[in-house]
Amino acid sequence: MSNLLQWFILWFMANLMKKKLGVIFGVVLLSGCANSGAVLEELERAAAQAMGDSAGGSLTITEISNGLKEALTIGSGQVVSQLGRTDGFNADPIAHIPLPKALDRARDVAAKVGLDGSFDSLETRLNRAAELATPKAKALFVSAIQQMTLEDAKGILQGPDDSATQYFRGAMGERLSNAMRPIVDDSLAQVGAVRAFNELLASYRQIPFAPPIEANLTDHVVDLGMDGIFHYIAREERAIRENPLKRTTELLRRVFGGDA
Repeated sequence: MSNLLQWFILWFMANLMKKKLGVIFGVVLLSGCANSGAVLEELERAAAQAMGDSAGGSLTITEISNGLKEALTIGSGQVVSQLGRTDGFNADPIAHIPLPKALDRARDVAAKVGLDGSFDSLETRLNRAAELATPKAKALFVSAIQQMTLEDAKGILQGPDDSATQYFRGAMGERLSNAMRPIVDDSLAQVGAVRAFNELLASYRQIPFAPPIEANLTDHVVDLGMDGIFHYIAREERAIRENPLKRTTELLRRVFGGDA
């Protein structure tokens, strides 16, 4: 084994008490770089020794990877339950979806002739569409999580407590966004947002000298809906890392430590 690899093993063992999770993902990172089966076995033995007292026994590289996936799966499930209900988006101060900026400016014009109520109703419908779409998108999140590889762990080795979520969003965000568009399209139609928008435009265009407005409701709901979902997934990830009571399975307790 090279001196550099020996140094890394000593380094992450010495930092065990400082940051347990750094040890875990240090092993994942090193295993991805190791070409020798003997080196990989030595890394796993070092990880088992370093994590044995707090994680309840030796951990394999696969278990470490699965622990990360399980944390994100549980976190996304909690978020779907939270946001995918009535007023999950609409009444949430962070996840609430406002009107697109073009429509928000038009609302000020429309208010002068008493049409602002139509804009308020449309804003509520946009949030209702997000609430309806979120549970339907749960399978997309689970599928994307399961596609994460050991190589993906490199991006979260040195990151903050939401680094797994942020890396997940960077790697899978565009794919999820594209997959969610037809779901949001259906949801906008179901809650009457499309009809309300068309009626609003017809009335708005009757206002003299009213500036023209254009807005893509689907893109707007998808983009801001994803922002809200990922915000709360990051919060769940942080809680699982920090709070033993959030580690609801044996694998999470082993990987992240604690006696929940």
